[in-house]
Amino acid sequence: MSTAIMWFRRDLRLRDNPALRAAADAGDVLPLFVLDQRLWDRAGAARRAWLAATLQRLDESLDGRLSIRLGDPAQVVPRVAEEVGAGSVHVARDASPFALRRDRVVVDALTGAGVEGVATATPYAVEPGTLTTKGGTPFKVFTPYSRAWREHGWPAPVSAPRSVTYLDDTSDGRVAGMLDAALRDVPIDLPTAGEDAARRRWERFVERALDRYDTDRDLPATEGTSRMSADLHLGVVHPRQLLGDLEGRSDDGAESYRTELAWRDFYADVLLANPGSAWRDLNPLGIDYDAPEDAIAAWREGRTGYPVVDAGMRQLLAEGWMHNRLRMITASFLTKDLHVWWPVGARHFLDHLLDGDLASNSHGWQWVAGTGTDASPYFRVFNPVRQGERFDPDGAYVRRWVPELAHLP
Repeated sequence: MSTAIMWFRRDLRLRDNPALRAAADAGDVLPLFVLDQRLWDRAGAARRAWLAATLQRLDESLDGRLSIRLGDPAQVVPRVAEEVGAGSVHVARDASPFALRRDRVVVDALTGAGVEGVATATPYAVEPGTLTTKGGTPFKVFTPYSRAWREHGWPAPVSAPRSVTYLDDTSDGRVAGMLDAALRDVPIDLPTAGEDAARRRWERFVERALDRYDTDRDLPATEGTSRMSADLHLGVVHPRQLLGDLEGRSDDGAESYRTELAWRDFYADVLLANPGSAWRDLNPLGIDYDAPEDAIAAWREGRTGYPVVDAGMRQLLAEGWMHNRLRMITASFLTKDLHVWWPVGARHFLDHLLDGDLASNSHGWQWVAGTGTDASPYFRVFNPVRQGERFDPDGAYVRRWVPELAHLP
């Protein structure tokens, strides 16, 4: 038995973590997280605080043994492997363009040092790149992908390793100050972080709202969604765990929830096949866009004068989360009514969303904007008045987030 490093990235949990089990099988385990300054600096204050809180909970579950280092993973991971005499470094595969570049460099450095890099599983139910059309090409349309996704299936969750010897190691002294500052300066009330809290959220949703999810998920004034997206983003839970709990259920609520998890996998698959679509049109429309700075600022701050649009944008700033129906409404308003290119809005969302996932965010925006995976989307416009009338008919959502209108009928 030798020493193995478990390099946590988007899998900040102990349960159902195949990479951690592989590391435990290889020897004593050093749990490592590398705080990449490049990613930290790009993140908004709420996102930094959510990561800080989640890392603290993971550290507590490891009895304070999580080693957090600051720097470029290409330099930090090989250096830590040398320090502890590790024979292997274990990760869950990631498929974003940044992660693929980063991991190629890290693996090359590890190989040169005689350390094995071992990748096990991914943050998705079905690993991006697994499913193809009958012609062997990546899927471009969601519905046939979803059918193939369900037919392919996913492995059952795995239990946490029963007996692991975690090594003690020091964290970079600078990191503690950065995490503490992020939590001190957080501009929102964060959800409770960590595996146990995520599990409680999920169980409460299953008990109270899953059976009505197919209808209530579109009503922003109703607690009809699971709020699991921020936990899924950092891998505090894995979609396998949620799908496992849905097994055997064929009601409309459960089917609708499976479909939402399929969308998450689909967009990761699209990004893997088209890495340039992270910030460029997947299917360009060949049109000119406007850049009305005053109007864009009003959209960002929730003061457009369209009540349901302003409510959604204010919820984003106040909670680091926005109801999915409002994500579509506000995105349509920016792209179709103000004629602004979608990356302007996508970057604003990523600055503030705790669940801001590059693949889902960029391709969700493109679906609305008409440059993404939808076959004939350019004429789809979410009328901001009719959307409010249909999905917030009593005005309860608008009254909460735009209180200056609360006295109106």
